Amino acid sequence: MFLHLGSDILINKNKIICILNLETSSLKLTTQKFLRNINKTNNTKYVSPKGKEKSIIITTDRCFFSPISSITLLKRSINKED
Repeated sequence: MFLHLGSDILINKNKIICILNLETSSLKLTTQKFLRNINKTNNTKYVSPKGKEKSIIITTDRCFFSPISSITLLKRSINKED
């Protein structure tokens, strides 16, 4: 199954490692360092314009910054058929 992250981005749910809420997780020093490091790599994709992101989705391939909240993404990912 796939998860829609916004815009035209769909990712395979099996590749998701974690989904972080940027509003709460960015308060932690360790998370801030992690976010700085991944922004330096080419493995990030912004689903919306910078500054509009609410969550970060870390997959086995890359990291996605999404304008959709982590709670909404969680609700989308729950499927009774899985």
